[in-house]
Amino acid sequence: MAQSPHIQVSTAERITTIRFDRPDKKNALTFEMYAALAAAMEAAAGDVEVRAVVLAGSRDCFTAGNDLGDFVRTAQGASGGDPAAAFRFLRAIATFDKPLIGAVAGVAIGIGTTMLLHCDLVYAGPNARFKVPFVDLGLVPEAGSSVLLPALVGPRRAAQLLLLGEQLDAPTALDWGLINGIADDPDAAAQAAARRLAQAAPSALRITKSLTRRTTRDTVLEAMRIEGEAFAERLRSPEAMEAFQAFAARRPPDYSRF
Repeated sequence: MAQSPHIQVSTAERITTIRFDRPDKKNALTFEMYAALAAAMEAAAGDVEVRAVVLAGSRDCFTAGNDLGDFVRTAQGASGGDPAAAFRFLRAIATFDKPLIGAVAGVAIGIGTTMLLHCDLVYAGPNARFKVPFVDLGLVPEAGSSVLLPALVGPRRAAQLLLLGEQLDAPTALDWGLINGIADDPDAAAQAAARRLAQAAPSALRITKSLTRRTTRDTVLEAMRIEGEAFAERLRSPEAMEAFQAFAARRPPDYSRF
């Protein structure tokens, strides 16, 4: 199984916990981390002893999204990991047939928010913040979020998030249905839910999850394919390079010449 020092995987009480652990970079995800995440999800899917999976970050940060350094290297044609690892992880969470639970503290940016759309339950701390700044970076949505987010919060609210790049606090995310609850300790809340699920009839859980998602799974996978093609094209675009350079220089991007 692919490993990364920044992805911690543990299993206890039939629950696998996958934790982002790169605090110095706000848990920003590299291609190496994506490979480890995909491997961990695939292992949990294939292990009959695992009944539920919890995705978590640190007490102060879920994840700041993709590591932009990897994006820049990919756009420039340089090596630095396999970009396909990200899509492998996305497919793993989109097709995962066991309960998947998110525990969010601090920021959940980009993929940090869109991966939650594949979770069955999400618990967030009072300090949680959600943001999908794809357009801000000259990019487009991923993880099937172009389909899942409007279906979950409605097209008008999805436009606020995807087009305007607005940030949501935890109470608003709860009101919009993006999360299930706010807890002072979201890890504990997620683990408590996972323990309840781990004690339930496993086949009934999987079949119930499949039934609730049967009308969207193929649509989401197709959306992910189309998004992936558009994302790869945008990653090489002058707009994206301007956004990445502006981010590195800590200045606003200038799109006036495009």
